Amino acid sequence: MPKVSDEYRLARREEILDVAIRCFRAKGLARTSIADLTACSGLSAGAIYGNFPGGKEEIFHAAAARILRSRRSELAQRKGDGALSPAAIMATLVSGVRSEPVTLGILPQLWGEAAVDPEIRALVQSVFLELRRTIRDAVAEWASDNPDRVSGDPHSWADRVTPVLLSSAPGFILQQTLFPDFDGDAYLETLLEILPH
Repeated sequence: MPKVSDEYRLARREEILDVAIRCFRAKGLARTSIADLTACSGLSAGAIYGNFPGGKEEIFHAAAARILRSRRSELAQRKGDGALSPAAIMATLVSGVRSEPVTLGILPQLWGEAAVDPEIRALVQSVFLELRRTIRDAVAEWASDNPDRVSGDPHSWADRVTPVLLSSAPGFILQQTLFPDFDGDAYLETLLEILPH
């Protein structure tokens, strides 16, 4: 039997993730089954479990990790010569989420399911904790470079400010999802205006 290359394995995993994200958006995480993934992808259950032995939960973690990698990469690209301000950090993250409409559509479903399902809550919490660390580290770097612009110790300030900053992204996502007249451009402009920059 010929050996499968790492590139092929990675491409297959990415293909499964793309299908899973579309299925999660259409049916929600709790109601999406491996049978749904096989029907949408044309792959066998064995091929899906061969790439994701942990099933749906492992697929969700991999999809979330991919989204976080994208956001971190965008922050790193924007960083350039200096630390990004809180305004630039959040505008970058919100713009990145906005550029992925399929992902944007599944997040409110996941949050709703997390409120009533402890297993989904644990998955969503792990993603948010990682995102919170990413934001906190970026904010702490900016605060350390601008101690005259923050109240108290820069790291303590970053700890206090990060939960507030983090809430601006879900606020954007919910409004973008729920309100047809929501002005995403104005939201981003206002973020840049009201947050430290």
